[in-house]
Amino acid sequence: MNDIFINTFKWIKDDWYSNRFRFCVELIAWGISIGCSITMALTVPTPPLLTLYPIWILGCGLYAWAAFTRKSFGMLANYLLLTTIDSIGLIRMLTG
Repeated sequence: MNDIFINTFKWIKDDWYSNRFRFCVELIAWGISIGCSITMALTVPTPPLLTLYPIWILGCGLYAWAAFTRKSFGMLANYLLLTTIDSIGLIRMLTG
């Protein structure tokens, strides 16, 4: 069991040293994702979507950039699609 933690810490450390800027961007995007999810859970049934949508879209955009720099097609496609879907949702909310 201890090996799992040691290997995970080594993997995180290697990721940090491979590209510190991307590591920080992904950490910010992760914080945005968790923060939006917690906010949604705490404010149901009337979450502050006008506030959360742009923040969530920003986080997805950060993740998309990180996926691009990692040359990860699946993650890039996922976050570009999420960014597009949620941007359309935000536009509909603002104009509807």
